[in-house]
Amino acid sequence: MPILINAWKKGVEPIRIKGRGISKGSVGGEILLSEDPISFLGNVDPQTGKIVDPEHCLFGKNIAGKVLVFPHGKGSTVGSYVIYQLFKNGVAPVAMVNLECEPIVAVGAIISEIPLVDSLESNPFEMLEDGMNVNVNGNEGWLETKD
Repeated sequence: MPILINAWKKGVEPIRIKGRGISKGSVGGEILLSEDPISFLGNVDPQTGKIVDPEHCLFGKNIAGKVLVFPHGKGSTVGSYVIYQLFKNGVAPVAMVNLECEPIVAVGAIISEIPLVDSLESNPFEMLEDGMNVNVNGNEGWLETKD
């Protein structure tokens, strides 16, 4: 849906994509897009927020302060606590968006008070790009591009 991306870039009306709110809160931030699932235990350094798995598409990038868009989590249930540790260390994403959230990421987001939305009515990987500024509303379940 490149027309939507081009419309956003030209400063036309913001685009709101409805989904399902998983973790409450409403924030704005810059998108960091990962087409790879994320295992918070193993892929992410909880002290820095940096992706440390050399096989991951975001290797070397930092998730701190970003709206992290990824398909779903994977791996150990300890991942929930790694998300919480990221939050306590001040290096967590400001929001997360999943194609389909699973319990590990949901619990981590809830205990860390990180807004989380999933099941968007449009595929975010076809509509969004790294660096786009968006608002995420976990209370109502939507993501919106900023003007």
